[in-house]
Amino acid sequence: MQESNKSQTDEQELIPVSGEINEAEASKDKNTHETESQVEIMPSLEELLKEAELNAAEHHDAWLRAKAEAENIRKRAQADIANAHKYAIEKFSTELLAVMDSLEAALAVENATLENFKNGVELTQKQLAAVFEKFNIKVINPDGEKFDPHQHQAMCMVESELAPNTVTQVLQRGYMLHDRVIRPAMVAVSKGKDT
Repeated sequence: MQESNKSQTDEQELIPVSGEINEAEASKDKNTHETESQVEIMPSLEELLKEAELNAAEHHDAWLRAKAEAENIRKRAQADIANAHKYAIEKFSTELLAVMDSLEAALAVENATLENFKNGVELTQKQLAAVFEKFNIKVINPDGEKFDPHQHQAMCMVESELAPNTVTQVLQRGYMLHDRVIRPAMVAVSKGKDT
């Protein structure tokens, strides 16, 4: 009898209570639902690929637009530089028009005397000197100065009482624009006396 009681007790232990079964199944069902909902939340590989392709297309389009804009900016800059070179002397030219007008007015006078021509030329030269000063064009007139090959061009050498390599005569004045020589002065240079 004891054995039958023992086997009944073992059977009782092995048979789960109905409340325990419901909790185990509920826990299992809950885990299954969480896994299924996670699967539903995570996009599929096809969706991820489509999204990546759309992003790549957007970035490629933005890159093409940026490249086209950079090319347009480069072309505009080239056109601006070309125009700057082409019209760089516009202001200078405008100032020279007054000098030209003065010369034309002097030539238009029919019965002008030599004195009138001389006065007109002097006034025109003053106008031109004013334009040169306005645009920083300076005269190089090195008479009596030491010869400077950067600003002077020696046309001949002459014997002189002056120290060797001294400018004895200016044959043609030179000009500088700011600090750059645009035409060197043509000069005669002393070579010293032969003994």
